[in-house]
Amino acid sequence: MKRKQIETPIEKIFDQEKYIELIHNQLESERNSGKKGRSCFLTTYGCQMNEHDSEKLSSMIKAMGYTSALSEKDADLIIFNTCAVRENAELKVYGNLGALKQLKKKNPNLKIVVCGCMMQQPHIVEEIKKKYKHVDIIFGTHNLYTFPELLYKAMTENERVVDVWDIDGEVVEGLKSTRLFSVKAFVNIMYGCNNFCTYCIVPYTRGRERSREAVDIVNEIKELVKNGTKEVTLLGQNVNSYGKTLDNPVSFAELLKMVNDIDGLERIRFMTSHPKDISDDVIYAMRDLDKVCEFLHLPVQAGSTSLLKKMNRHYTKEQYLDIIEKARKEIPDIAFSTDIMIGFPGETEEDVEDTIDVCKRVRYDSAFTFIYSKRQGTPAAKYTDQIPEDVKHERFNRVLEVINEISGEVNKKYKGKTVEVLVEGTSKKNDEVLTGKTRQNKTVNFTGGSKDLVGQLVNVKITNPKSFSMDGELAN
Repeated sequence: MKRKQIETPIEKIFDQEKYIELIHNQLESERNSGKKGRSCFLTTYGCQMNEHDSEKLSSMIKAMGYTSALSEKDADLIIFNTCAVRENAELKVYGNLGALKQLKKKNPNLKIVVCGCMMQQPHIVEEIKKKYKHVDIIFGTHNLYTFPELLYKAMTENERVVDVWDIDGEVVEGLKSTRLFSVKAFVNIMYGCNNFCTYCIVPYTRGRERSREAVDIVNEIKELVKNGTKEVTLLGQNVNSYGKTLDNPVSFAELLKMVNDIDGLERIRFMTSHPKDISDDVIYAMRDLDKVCEFLHLPVQAGSTSLLKKMNRHYTKEQYLDIIEKARKEIPDIAFSTDIMIGFPGETEEDVEDTIDVCKRVRYDSAFTFIYSKRQGTPAAKYTDQIPEDVKHERFNRVLEVINEISGEVNKKYKGKTVEVLVEGTSKKNDEVLTGKTRQNKTVNFTGGSKDLVGQLVNVKITNPKSFSMDGELAN
């Protein structure tokens, strides 16, 4: 791994813009000489953090003069922004990288880039260097802003560039983003994680917690609102610990109040909340601040107190249920989602039943359920009481069946009700149908409106609730 001398944020932005201009001039010269313009194909794996990183990469790519390629085979620049949390995501990256070898042979000028969380693991970097020699650039999560410099070096020197830092990246302000959506946006409020759950690779790939200054967050959101954003999702591995690393600490509840005061903003969401850190003040802020949506993503991971201790989660089943009860008491129409892990080492049938019990008592609106997979470098990967794969899958299917049944029952109660929907666009399946989300994060597809409603809050009557979405019609 490589260490870099820390520069000031101004110097970082200056360097980024300098290399963007150099590449832009080179591509412009090629077009002026009659060559076709270059295009880029960017694939993102993983969470909202990765999606937001890709928004920043997209802004750099566009500024350099690249257009968007329709597919990998049409691209001159291919980027994989990777995730290290699940084994399946890693296997997809390896499989897709292997398939690019033939494209590289057909187009020697093609540049292939692999970045993101996977690259913060030394053994993976070494494997890619050894087995995928057609990859041109490798970098991690801490030096995203240096991508233009790395690309320029790869283009001009025609050599592989590997630049992965083993330090926690300091917060760099002023990086532009090409937003994925017109009416909603992700906004990082902090980076990294200090929790070190025994199964999780994130503290090793994203580093320790670093919070952004509240004024920088507020200014970014104000700029987004000027450009049409109606809803923001505040992102952090653990938003409830926001502000602790600042010289003048600001609590997450205080930040919510600052964001709520921004004129023109309609809705505020946030994720992820760690149960051990969520405070009464945050629950009261959700209750009292009109723009904060009645939706809380609160990962439980497991319903068994003994497993939670082994996971290093720092709360019990009973404490988790107390948080749910308190939030529901203060915010009666709140919706809950969660993360649930099946097959953690040492998991027993009793543990699985505890998890099912939590699901039935909370009645989650939705849940991201996944099977535990060993992550090299985490304590849990060394546990000797690993669960057989067939047992994991049987338990996973059993829990998923319960969750889906509950989600369907929760949605059925919406039939005939009128809900507020932020219109995000048209349905992927039918251009005549509009789609958007309720304050409780329910996806609603509805008829009776035109495309000029995109970006507006409208009332929709639910006619056909389903397990994972709802159909409706524009209310008068």
